[in-house]
Amino acid sequence: MDLAGAPRGEGGSARQTGARVGSRLSGGDRGRWAALADTMLAAVRRYASPGGSLVTLPGAEGGYGRAVDGLEGFARTFLLAGFRLAGERGADPHGYAERYAEGLAAGTDPRHPERWVRLSEHGQAKVEAASIALVLDLTRPWIWDRLDPAVQERVVEYLAEAVGDDTYPRINWVWFRLVVQTFLRSVGGPHSLDEMAADLATHDSFERADGWMSDGAERAYDHYAGWALHLYPTLWARMAGAADLAASRRERDTALLDRYLQDAVTLVGGDGSPLVQGRSLTYRFAAAAPFWVGAIAEVPSLPPGLLRRAASAVVGHFVDRGAPDDDGLLTLGWHHAWPRLAQSYSGPGSPYWASKGLLGLALSADHPAWTAPEEPLPVERGDVLRVVRAPGWVVSGTRADGVVRVVNHGTDHAREGDRTGDSPLYARLGYSTATCPWLDDDSWLSPVDQSVGLVDASGRTTHRTGMTILEVRVVEPAAGEAVAAVAASRVAAHWMLPAEDQQGHGSGATGDAVDAGVLTVVSVVRGPWELRAVRVDALAGGRSDGEDVAALRLRVSGWPTVAGDGLTSRVEAVLGDGTPGETVRDDVSPLGDHGRVPWVDLPATPGVWAACLVTLRGVVATGDAPARGAAVTIDGAALVAVWPDGARTTVRLP
Repeated sequence: MDLAGAPRGEGGSARQTGARVGSRLSGGDRGRWAALADTMLAAVRRYASPGGSLVTLPGAEGGYGRAVDGLEGFARTFLLAGFRLAGERGADPHGYAERYAEGLAAGTDPRHPERWVRLSEHGQAKVEAASIALVLDLTRPWIWDRLDPAVQERVVEYLAEAVGDDTYPRINWVWFRLVVQTFLRSVGGPHSLDEMAADLATHDSFERADGWMSDGAERAYDHYAGWALHLYPTLWARMAGAADLAASRRERDTALLDRYLQDAVTLVGGDGSPLVQGRSLTYRFAAAAPFWVGAIAEVPSLPPGLLRRAASAVVGHFVDRGAPDDDGLLTLGWHHAWPRLAQSYSGPGSPYWASKGLLGLALSADHPAWTAPEEPLPVERGDVLRVVRAPGWVVSGTRADGVVRVVNHGTDHAREGDRTGDSPLYARLGYSTATCPWLDDDSWLSPVDQSVGLVDASGRTTHRTGMTILEVRVVEPAAGEAVAAVAASRVAAHWMLPAEDQQGHGSGATGDAVDAGVLTVVSVVRGPWELRAVRVDALAGGRSDGEDVAALRLRVSGWPTVAGDGLTSRVEAVLGDGTPGETVRDDVSPLGDHGRVPWVDLPATPGVWAACLVTLRGVVATGDAPARGAAVTIDGAALVAVWPDGARTTVRLP
């Protein structure tokens, strides 16, 4: 894989320099990125097995067992070592090539006590095999070409179990089989061109509007769109075994990446935080990967200085806040260890997919991604208001506090009409770069934050998964009115009686659904505000655990905050007779110990519109607070919003 020419860059350790490197990742100093990578690789070395094939990091055993934990630790840190070697054109003062070559020899030896779990023995080995194959291609002159022929033969034999294996899930996993077979093809190993073509066709079936990719057939929009579904096409096209296969695809794949990045760059907060939404969040600054991929692909719409700024902001956000930790390790968590953030497939080595966020190190020091002047993020230049059609999102970023918010009317990791539980990671009405959805067990069963639902006498709230998207658009303002955006959905609200066994991969709970009613929800968004209008279209007439529908309330809940975060979160009734309240719980978020969610209860009266002003804002300049309240009137198909700053917007209701 040829990414760029490479004079040797700076090395050294961040620990040796005596300071954290995060806040200094901005600018063009590639050496500080290298220091971060070297610190991370030095920290994991002491957890390697004697033969080097297993890197079993501290922490509880992962859901797939210690054998998988050790393989993950090797493969995912091998990514980082590979980027370092490629960017330095093989210059290797830390001995990464020798270290990982020894691990390859032991891991692929079926008689070695440290041998790897095989692809036919555990599905997770298929994921890790792709990282190994990718790096072997990327570093071919310095690792693969120097391996003993017997070791090369064993590596081929280990990877060859991917050929003819039709058990790879039809999600981003198709790239794991494709990358492995592409490497095998380049070294004269077994491969199937028919399977490779099928995997490319499956990937193409994930394409949605405006360059977005759904991770499979469901409405699964999350960071996998960037750190997997847009990453692999660009890196795969540069593999030695893909040259002829990629030639006809390169232009289109680059165009899709370019369009996706135009949205993705607006989702980075002013403090560098990525959107706290979707599964595998413990991969943290892997969210920077698509920006480096854009630089590698030389996308036309985003300059390299902006792409580097986005990547450095994301990685620096975590480094400045404690990840890696003081021992140089990435734990299961966000800024700090918080194991509840993990999915059932996560182990102590899983967070090292964060290595993808340091992909820029595979580019030489004279690459434009490192030499171009850094350019500010969209939210650093001004307020952002845009719609993202595929996931049904309205994006609203405010320069004054650096917060980027997403109002969600189209993503639930399910299909329209499904009757499953809401995943806090996907189905909430709002996500941001400053808040995290509540992730305690109760919040999976009864939504609390960023929800519109019917609440029974016992306090259980309905779910919205399977909703129908009605619209998402920027409103063309009438003369003298303010620009806003609108998104709307119709929800077959249902309570969930969850099955005893759940997969735990990030989707909502499965089980028996109990109908509650049909709700129409319309969000009109501007700046830190959302005017959320709700109509109960019908009540099901059924019961929830014996509770009569006459006891139902309509609840509109707001943004989740934690003590000390400096955020203001409010929900205020502006149309209808509302009763305010709040829910407080501890240990519900990786962002802080004490969580709070405000809400308003309204009568569940069919055919009657209600509306609330939902606010999230960070610390802003003195005197910037609004001076008046908001108001909403609905007359037929028109909603007229008066915002807290006195501006006005008229919206046609769907």
